[in-house]
Amino acid sequence: MSPGAGTPDPLELLDVARQAAAAGAAVLAKRSEDGLNAVNKGASGDWVTSYDTEAEYAVREVINKLRPFDAITGEELEASVPAEPSGIRWSVDPLDGTTNFIRNIPFYATSVAAVNNDGVWLAGVVHAPALVRVYWAARGHGAWLAERGSLRQLSGPDPQRAGRLLGTGFSYEEGIRTEQYASLADLMDGFADLRRLGSAALDLCMVADGTLDAYVERGLNEHDFAAGALIAEEAGLAVRRPGTPDRRMDDDERLAAVTTAWLVPPSGF
Repeated sequence: MSPGAGTPDPLELLDVARQAAAAGAAVLAKRSEDGLNAVNKGASGDWVTSYDTEAEYAVREVINKLRPFDAITGEELEASVPAEPSGIRWSVDPLDGTTNFIRNIPFYATSVAAVNNDGVWLAGVVHAPALVRVYWAARGHGAWLAERGSLRQLSGPDPQRAGRLLGTGFSYEEGIRTEQYASLADLMDGFADLRRLGSAALDLCMVADGTLDAYVERGLNEHDFAAGALIAEEAGLAVRRPGTPDRRMDDDERLAAVTTAWLVPPSGF
């Protein structure tokens, strides 16, 4: 799309997102122990590998070819802003779940999402090659999961299910992590158990597909939740992203996927 052509159809953007995420996931699928070249990015447990950067280059190559006037921001590379931007920006996490990837735990994915200048998320894809799952959504067109030859529309968890599971994650910073541990009892009110899978993008998708009953995490970056949050929303779930008004969801709202801790006071988790 050329500059000034207006906001594109979300399905058009979804097609680009699917191709771009597939390109990143194809890089991850080549994983080998010898090729990891893992480096700590500063906080204990915050790793980057050669696959992170290679996958982001692959994602950007697809977007740049198909939509050369779009801006791109990502976890590993500098932002790319054309001289005449279209009004669409892509948020890219080439490898969400890097620690899992390093240790050959299959919960990792490439996440790609598109947002317009008004902050409306229009399309998102989370492609998990080791799980053989591709989650996607386009605004107004529902959320979907393709898995081992099957396709189904997502509608979130069963609100009447017993033994509800909460997904979460913990900070790399020791002080914040200690606060989070201390808040777990309050956080778990209404839940039977906790899962910490190591990929925010997949946590959000697994609320959308009904595997988890809710998700909450403090301190996520945009690229962590961009695609997954839209997928959860399009599955009919309530989502509160960082920076949105601080409120607790009503009891009759479908408890869904949240990216900041509304279940506890701001000073807590």
